[in-house]
Amino acid sequence: HRGLDPSGLHQRLMRLRAALLGFGLLVLAACGGPAEPVWAPQSAVDAARFVTGNQPKITIFTVTSTRNGSGGHSGLLIDAPSERVLFDPAGTFQVPFVPERNDVHYGMTDRAVSVYIDYHARETFDVQIQEIPLTAAQAERVKAIAESYGAVPKAQCTLSITRILRQAGIGDFPVTYFPNSLMKAVDKVPGVTRRTISDDDADDNHGVLFQATQKS
Repeated sequence: HRGLDPSGLHQRLMRLRAALLGFGLLVLAACGGPAEPVWAPQSAVDAARFVTGNQPKITIFTVTSTRNGSGGHSGLLIDAPSERVLFDPAGTFQVPFVPERNDVHYGMTDRAVSVYIDYHARETFDVQIQEIPLTAAQAERVKAIAESYGAVPKAQCTLSITRILRQAGIGDFPVTYFPNSLMKAVDKVPGVTRRTISDDDADDNHGVLFQATQKS
């Protein structure tokens, strides 16, 4: 531009570069972070144990943006003959009657599952639900691997689930960080079913969690 001092332009470009670099570091910091170990006492885990009697299966939850369809989170519900548990890696789901051990949640009754879905479904996010039938041995293996996986660092929810499924020999899933990549791979599994949960509530689910504290 006419009249612009070259040295001033250089300084402005350097400041802009520094600002963008700083923003990038902030984004990485928000997406990353260490694992947060949690270990409920055995008495709580035993008391919460819930068996459905359903055909063994796994349910993969994918939280997707209603604005652009991008994936924001993955969760894994394991319906094994011994009990049903939820593996919610690096998640924020917490209710008093669902004890947790390193991202594995016990006492996943039908009501607890509904609360989990409602916690994630909102104006800005849908929940994609995919169910895969398994044998009893397969379901128990997925559960055992999830229980031994350990607390999951932030931003590794899908990565941990794909690792567990591959180790258990459930499908030829890619090892990926991206929820939508896993969802698309699960769509190709024979016998899988899929449905979408939408929620027109305000983008604030504190009321849901408050109700969930009432055990009855």
